[in-house]
Amino acid sequence: MTGKNSIEGSINEHNPYLHRKLYSPIDQELDILDCEVLEGHVPNDFHGSYVRNGPNPQFEPKGRHHWYDGDGMLHAVYVEDGRVSYRNKYIQTEVFEREKAAGQTLWGGLFEDPKNNPADMPIRDTSWTDVIFHNSNLLTLYYGTGVPYKVDPKTLETIGKETFKGKLLDKVSAHAKVDEHTGEMLFFDYFTKPPYMTYGVVSADGELTTCVPINLPGARLPHDMAFTKHYSILMDLPLFHDEEALKNGRYKIKFYRDLPARFGIIPRHGTSDQLRWFEAKPCYIYHVVNSWEDGDEVVMVGCRMPEPIPDISHIKRSDWVRRMSAIRKLKAYMYYWRFNLKTGKVTEGPLDDMVSEFPVVNLSYAGRKSNYSYHVLYSPEEDVSFEGIAKYDISTGAKSEKYLFGKGRYGNEPAFAPRINSKTEDDGYVLTFVYDEIEDRSELLILDAQHFSLGPIARIKMPQRVPMGAHATWVQGDQL
Repeated sequence: MTGKNSIEGSINEHNPYLHRKLYSPIDQELDILDCEVLEGHVPNDFHGSYVRNGPNPQFEPKGRHHWYDGDGMLHAVYVEDGRVSYRNKYIQTEVFEREKAAGQTLWGGLFEDPKNNPADMPIRDTSWTDVIFHNSNLLTLYYGTGVPYKVDPKTLETIGKETFKGKLLDKVSAHAKVDEHTGEMLFFDYFTKPPYMTYGVVSADGELTTCVPINLPGARLPHDMAFTKHYSILMDLPLFHDEEALKNGRYKIKFYRDLPARFGIIPRHGTSDQLRWFEAKPCYIYHVVNSWEDGDEVVMVGCRMPEPIPDISHIKRSDWVRRMSAIRKLKAYMYYWRFNLKTGKVTEGPLDDMVSEFPVVNLSYAGRKSNYSYHVLYSPEEDVSFEGIAKYDISTGAKSEKYLFGKGRYGNEPAFAPRINSKTEDDGYVLTFVYDEIEDRSELLILDAQHFSLGPIARIKMPQRVPMGAHATWVQGDQL
């Protein structure tokens, strides 16, 4: 990270998301062909790429820095024939290019008034949140909604904004989904003015084929969606803008406990009048595990937050860094919902009482019946960090296995990599980046998914520190 003024003595002097090495940005973009194996061996029965997105500011921030303000940077490892290579690159968003040309930050972040940002782009959309694989390319997506960017999966070079053959009307949510069985991509967008949401489907060859408005009571803040073979599931959850504040141009989020959580089920290529709403207990959901059809029912499993806004009244308003960290801790639990399409009845309940988040599955099972998912476990410390991974098996009532990284070691969202010619859902490997604060070293861990709690079968040294990031994906080698 560079800039014209020193952070020392500034409002960000003690901001861990700029100074603690677990989070702090790096300057180099590297391309390393052969990484050192520290322990174990890299299996030669899987081939592909683990890619993780995350915020990495290129310049010193303008005003108070929120972790979500960083520029998008992809870190990728490529596994083939028992060898691992690594590269990382910034996502060349419009924000990144304009600030690079200016030599400094032009936008204030989430803590600052957007009225002071460039008038043509009040939101600092840096595409740092998620990364998916669709139509032979990576797509990077932004927290909330933003412009999707197309990236070459082998070189990580940014190709440009993705418009789906010129048909994209606005933006794309942070968590679009890809059905590997059809190649289609499903997404939503949301707004503070009518229409409050749109739902879309993109064909396997990258053309927007469905785009319909979704009727909501007002402005909402959905984060994720789900899909099955024939349906998509959209959300109207009771965590959203305070309407009076919004009318006055301010953003204040409230949890409305007297309102139900609503789930809209729409045929994949359906119209607005085919959408059916189902009501459940109030909550918020950042991340869905998976969804599928079971007779007359649509089943969804996700990480449910019964109290999405933590009590931070004991933290002084002036201590905005601690307040940010507290809010970013997602206290969520494995949970299921069953929506009966014939009777309209909803059955729901907990699957586990352990806090876990950032779930991933074998992507070839997304939208189909699955048993296994892999979640990060939050460390007890105040800053947001992940101390391990849990493997859930919902066929046995969400029984879980854990692997903890060890003292001073923190992980990232993992990805599941199937073995070549895999036979079962969990026949493969779980990959994640881990940073060791004691050794000041980042590693790639490879765990055998069928012997999960035994720990990594390989630890590979990364050629540079990989700061903690957001979401990740796995791309099969034959798709590269």
